[in-house]
Formats: sequence, C-alpha cells, structure tokens
Amino acid sequence: MRFSRFGVVAVIAITVLLGANCSYYNKVMARKNLVDGAKAYKDRKFPEAEARFRYAASLDPKGETVEGRTAQLSLARTLHSEFIGNRKDTAKAQEALDEYKKSLPPSLKELKDATAAYEKNPNSEDAQKMYLQSLSAVNSSASAVASLYENLAQPDKAKEWQNEIAGNADYPPTARARALSSLAAKANTCANEISDTDATKKTVQKDGKDVFQFVKPANQADFDQMKQCVADGLKLIGQALELEPDMVKNAGSIDVAKSSDSQIALYSEILKVFESARSYKASLTVQAMRAAEMDGNKAEEDRLKAEAETAKSQFSSLSTVVKNLQSEADARAQAKEEAEKAEAAKNANANKK
Repeated sequence: MRFSRFGVVAVIAITVLLGANCSYYNKVMARKNLVDGAKAYKDRKFPEAEARFRYAASLDPKGETVEGRTAQLSLARTLHSEFIGNRKDTAKAQEALDEYKKSLPPSLKELKDATAAYEKNPNSEDAQKMYLQSLSAVNSSASAVASLYENLAQPDKAKEWQNEIAGNADYPPTARARALSSLAAKANTCANEISDTDATKKTVQKDGKDVFQFVKPANQADFDQMKQCVADGLKLIGQALELEPDMVKNAGSIDVAKSSDSQIALYSEILKVFESARSYKASLTVQAMRAAEMDGNKAEEDRLKAEAETAKSQFSSLSTVVKNLQSEADARAQAKEEAEKAEAAKNANANKK
C-alpha cells in the first residue's frame, strides 16, 4: 500500500479551509493539532504527528465532525507509516488497522453527503474538493486495510475484507472496483505463473518470424488450476467493470484544459481505478487465450484473441485520458512554481532598492 505524505497534508489543508460545526474550543484545538501534526508528518517526525493526531481524534471520538474524521484518518496513516518504517512493530500495524476501520463508517456518511452536493453542483470548487477528499479517504482506507492484512501475513483476512468491500453497496464503485481488481490481480498472477514458463512458452517460427507457442504443462493439475484462476479472475474483473460510472465510460469527452485543478484530481482518482481494471481484463483474456491454445481449441483461441485486442484498446483509450490529466496537472504545478519563484525574485529585487 502506497500513500504520500502530501495526502495527509492535503486532507488537513482542505479541512482547515472548509471547516465544520463543533464546539468553538474543540474546533480550535483540533485544527491546531491537525496543522501541527501535518507539519510533523511531512517532516517525518511520526511520533510527534501520532501524538497530535491522537489528541485531535480524542476531541471527537465518534468522528461526527470533519476535524474528527480527518484526525482519525491521519492517525491511521501515521501509524501505518510507522509500521512501514519498522515492519517488526506489528502492534502499530494492528492499531492502524483498527483506526482505519473505525474511520470508515463516518467517512462513508461524509462521502454520501459530499456526493450529493457534488452531483447537485458539479462545477462548484468547494463541492469538487469535498467530494474528492471524501472519496479518496474511503478508497485509500479500504485498500490500506487489505494491504495491512497482507503485511501481517494474513492473506485470508485480506481476501475476506476485499470480498466484503466488493459486495457492500454502501461503498463507492471505486472502492469496490479496487477490491475486485486486487482479487483479480492475484488470479492473473496465478495463471501467469503456470503459463509463462520455459516448459509452457516455446519460441517457434511462423511466417518467418519468432512467435510464442503455448503448450500444456506436464502436470494436468497445473493446467486445471490455470483455467480455474483465469475463470475466477475474469469473473471478478467483469464485476469490477460493471461498476464503471458514466464519467469513465465518457472519459474521451473530458476537456482536460478547461477542467479546474480539483476536477482534474477528481477525474484522476476515479479513472485510474478503472484503468487498472481494464488492464487486468486484457491480461486475463490473454491468459484465457493461452489456455485455449494449450487445449488445441483454435476457434476459441481466435475468439479470445479478438476479445483481448478489444480489451487492450479499451484500456489504451482510458490510459491516454489518465496520462493527459497527469500531464496537465504537472504543467500547472510547474507553471505555479515558476510564477512563485518569479514573484519571490521580484520581491527580493524590490527590497534591495
């Protein structure tokens, strides 16, 4: 599981800017500790960040305010980072798990409200920011729980958690599709480890060119396992792709240049999930094609080859949009940085006069 220190800082920055209703004292103290905690986190002073976020979370243990929910999630991410820095400290991992799980119910409620506000006014910068913040919090937390289970060598619990998320309609399509794609990825690896070996992948001449020819593994049980992994993976990734929202289906019509910074970030958050799902669809279809070739079923092999080409094309088209979004975001960030440097130089020269 990867997440950036910037993610914690960004969430807190949005929280401080947009605010929420709670007692004046608790609000002031929570925000102060969130800001101080974010600085400590950015500076990799994790124990200090943990203490700050823990105190802020204690002011709203039920996560009924934006400050409380932000503190819960920030505490979970800090504990996660501390575990990543010391994999032997499994107590930190377990506590991070608990904090992520505790943060999810109030985060889901916040996401429901933020989604409604965004759908009502999708051009509102505030609505875009709150929707992005809420969606990202749920997506990352749900994925982080599975990742921590894997890190703790508890793959069965990771799988159980991912199946739970995938089947829970309270979660957004992005979180559910991420869970399904992760499960499908394991099935794809299972199939590839059997099909992509020296014993099963032969180089032969065809029309004067070197091409790969796939043959059955010597052990029939291995071939049966490969086919089962492919079948399981295609079923899972099919379920993920059924969750594609209209934003993904119509991604080609996005006017990147005219989109706001927050809208670009939101598009990326959603589109990247289904870019990954489409990638696994293509890969698993290729595995199915290999199995058909191994079985000597030429008609099925040809059908799957055409299906794989379609899947690759659909992945490529969405991937292009994602890359364009990232390029635009990078260009804007660079322009902003250059403008700030120019302004700083201008002020420095003015002060010399």
